[in-house]
Amino acid sequence: MIFTSLLLCSLPSLPATAVALPPTQGKRDLLSLPEIERSEVICFALYTVSDSVLKMTAQLYPLLDGEDREVRLEVNRGSGWNEIQRATVNEDGWTSVFRVADWDDSIEHSYRLLHGESAVHEGTVRRNPIEKDEIVVVGFTGNSIQPAHGGDISREDLIANVQSIDADLLFFSGDQVYDHNRHYAAWMKFGRDFGPILRDRPVITIPDDHDVGQANLWGQSGKKSKFGAGHDGGYFKSPEYVRQVERAQTSHLPDPYDSTPVERGIGVYYTDLNWGGISFAIMEDRKFKTGPSGVIPKQGPRPDHILNPDYDPSSVDVAEAVLLGDRQLEFLDWWGQDWEGVEMKAALSQTIFCGGAHIHGKVGGRLHADLDSNGWPQTGRNKAISAMRKCFAVHFAGDQHLATIFQHGVDSWGDGNYSFCVPSIANLYLRWWDPIEEGGGLSGDMAPHLGEHLDGFGNHVTCHAVANPEPGGSGGKLSTRAAGFGVMRFRKSTREITMECWPRNVDISSTSATQYPGWPKTIAQVDNYGREATAYLPTLEITGAQNPVVRVVDESNGEWIYCLRILGSSFRPKVFEPGSYRIEIGEGQTKQVFGGVMATSLEEPGTLSVQF
Repeated sequence: MIFTSLLLCSLPSLPATAVALPPTQGKRDLLSLPEIERSEVICFALYTVSDSVLKMTAQLYPLLDGEDREVRLEVNRGSGWNEIQRATVNEDGWTSVFRVADWDDSIEHSYRLLHGESAVHEGTVRRNPIEKDEIVVVGFTGNSIQPAHGGDISREDLIANVQSIDADLLFFSGDQVYDHNRHYAAWMKFGRDFGPILRDRPVITIPDDHDVGQANLWGQSGKKSKFGAGHDGGYFKSPEYVRQVERAQTSHLPDPYDSTPVERGIGVYYTDLNWGGISFAIMEDRKFKTGPSGVIPKQGPRPDHILNPDYDPSSVDVAEAVLLGDRQLEFLDWWGQDWEGVEMKAALSQTIFCGGAHIHGKVGGRLHADLDSNGWPQTGRNKAISAMRKCFAVHFAGDQHLATIFQHGVDSWGDGNYSFCVPSIANLYLRWWDPIEEGGGLSGDMAPHLGEHLDGFGNHVTCHAVANPEPGGSGGKLSTRAAGFGVMRFRKSTREITMECWPRNVDISSTSATQYPGWPKTIAQVDNYGREATAYLPTLEITGAQNPVVRVVDESNGEWIYCLRILGSSFRPKVFEPGSYRIEIGEGQTKQVFGGVMATSLEEPGTLSVQF
């Protein structure tokens, strides 16, 4: 196949006769666009379905002068192809975005996208797997294409494993693109590499720092950053570049919770997606985050690296430092209480809410704290953990280039939810979890780096599993660099969540295939609010309803304490302060409310009979 190098992030309309650019070496060869037949002008497509709305983005190769600027969407429900919508091609990135309301998600649809007289891209919009007991999500991060990191190795093993387990949903948590100037070219390569699994299942892609063309990202509500490293906060690339990236990667996601742009007209995409009875909150944990430069004193060679072991962690938790921001916290507050058609919840974001690594870049590169992590600012981090645990949501993320399972704590170890950070597809920048002090708090034989620790910001974290790279190992580029992918299985009948972490180039269907040490790990849904009770409300004994929603409200201040869909018909609500509470059971017109329910320190506080 002949390739043409692409030097710009996007192309204007090409003349009828395109001029081939001279061949180049290394990564530039990998980012060359193929010279295609016009029947292949639609490279790939991404879609989601949520709450009976189909969103789909078609990604095209550059169009020629005189070619049609529309893409047509047709579906086949068993009686032949019918056109249901047309969408204009946006030449800034060559995308077409479809939004189809009143989508029937109870049946599978064959679809095809058409352009001009001959271009066709076909796939399947799956039925909502609401009847399945186990919903399987596969998570990826860090799609480096650098040959030195194994990035030039085929993704065929990943494709085969996703197809083998028949994943219900794919989640790419960021750094799908590792080129700071040619997102479009790298994005097209991403589509070619993963095309076989993108065309027939819903996909969540969210951009991170390398996608938007900078080394790290503290978005600071869209302000202009003066540095490619991003430490002063904001976006280094132009708003047009950022919008193009986000349009390509996120326009197929469900509509934003609040679509109001941030500064300089940069959009937002934080939203929720309901699929298979699981509700996913899609967060933007970098867009509103404050940059460290000028906010806290520099305590290392870089503004984001603290190398002073004697520093006071509380000194950097300054009032002006924002993490998720008020808008997203409002969204999480709403999302945590919305259980319509939902049995379990998961939060998705670029990275986890702690300093999840001690050694950066190479053996010996120990940091005391990394301000690029979501362990900082601590107040914002604790607000995020508190919001997720109130609806018992597990957290699924990436970015760290290092696979970990942590249970987070706000005031003490284990009082928050669990996070699973997946390993990189191909590992660009190595990190290790290697605390100096030995951990504790876990039963049984335990490696010293596991258990209860404080991260570099003083956050409580309990490490349950980690897949550190091999320092100087003799294996291949991928195996010694701890590359791989993650799987999260939601089992609705037992309200359990199983996390799996697989190396690259293994056949996970083989009985001889092994995961990274520490995986798989299964937790209960209720483990995601691990805070110990100081009192209890009467045990709810419910007749006439199965698996109802229960919401507990503190009557002293009107604050909801937690909300979840319980398993079965009996539930003992725990609380954390003495006092009077309101218990709401059920949904909509059938909801029953019991006020003035007093908490007791007794672990057997009696029963409250509820009849529907």
